[in-house]
Amino acid sequence: MSAAPAYQQARFVRRTRLQQNEYNKNFRMIDAETLLAVTSIEADVVTPLMSKIYLRLLQAPDYCCRGERELHFEGEVREGKRTKAWEQLCRHLRVSSETAQKALAWMHEQGIIGYSAFKNGIGIFIFLNRAASSIGVRSAPCKENILQFPPVSAGKRPASLSDTPSNDPFGDSENSDTDLNPHAPKNGANNTEVEKKLSNHESPSTSPLQLGTAPSSGELDAATVGVPSGMISVDEIVMRLQSVLEPALKTVAVQAAQREHERTREWLDKHGIPKATRVAQREAYNVLRSHGVIAAAADIHRRADLQVGGASGSYTPQEAHPLSEQEIIETGETCVALLEAQGKSIEVTLSEISSEAGGWLLPEDVPRVREAAQALLPKRSEGR
Repeated sequence: MSAAPAYQQARFVRRTRLQQNEYNKNFRMIDAETLLAVTSIEADVVTPLMSKIYLRLLQAPDYCCRGERELHFEGEVREGKRTKAWEQLCRHLRVSSETAQKALAWMHEQGIIGYSAFKNGIGIFIFLNRAASSIGVRSAPCKENILQFPPVSAGKRPASLSDTPSNDPFGDSENSDTDLNPHAPKNGANNTEVEKKLSNHESPSTSPLQLGTAPSSGELDAATVGVPSGMISVDEIVMRLQSVLEPALKTVAVQAAQREHERTREWLDKHGIPKATRVAQREAYNVLRSHGVIAAAADIHRRADLQVGGASGSYTPQEAHPLSEQEIIETGETCVALLEAQGKSIEVTLSEISSEAGGWLLPEDVPRVREAAQALLPKRSEGR
């Protein structure tokens, strides 16, 4: 293999200077202040990967770039599932969620980047700020007190310099001016032929409106509105923009509504409907037991264990007794379910089932149930 193909296929060239016929391309600029900040000791204390995180932000893919040094992560479809914007950002940075959060928060605090996160599918916006020392200001040019003159004529001559002038229109003898004598008479100029020509030809300064002729619609619009006939009116521009932008805006609105509908349906299928079903089923069983329609849990267990003498009488309220750990957790789940389904606070539910109000919950078990219910609230909110 010759040296020329090897030079073209090489990824890096072992020299530092460009030749006369070469120029820089395919590179990115980094401010000196930014480079010092992301490689400083303070950045290493936050995370040793600070410089790599900034370089990976600088090398974001094209579909994440919304402008010069502006990034937008809005999530993506991966393996048939819709991922969130934060997961897409962490996957691009190739760091954990905690490391990315610390690094972005530190760079945002130092002013190296701008960071904005929004809900409802809008996504995360990141702006790669410029260093103040890397921006120079050009001096304004001095204004000269010189009057502006209108442009002069180009000086082009419409007539040919070599051809003989002729009054014959394309050689048509029928339309030629036979009465016109191009030579001047010996006894002086005669005004008869000039007046005749002026009467036969229309004055160049006379407009169709002045002569009383019916102008066209384009000439009438240009004369009334004051816009030249060659220019496009504002109404036509608005109609063209509307015809171009309206389908695109409708498509974007329909896609956004479909995504929001799909999220709502997914939440209902996974969390909303099962939770409402459990609460409704539990409340229905409680009502049926209170009216004696179905047997109590103790009677069902006696019949299942084939205990002799276990008669199925009317429902008797549960007696107050110390609860086990499993019963504490189940009671806390009941309080949280009533809070989500009926809006009944945990304190109201505990007061209704306490032994002091005729219920089955002892006073010493109330703090344990309250603690279990409060521990379940964050887990329920994260599962939505």
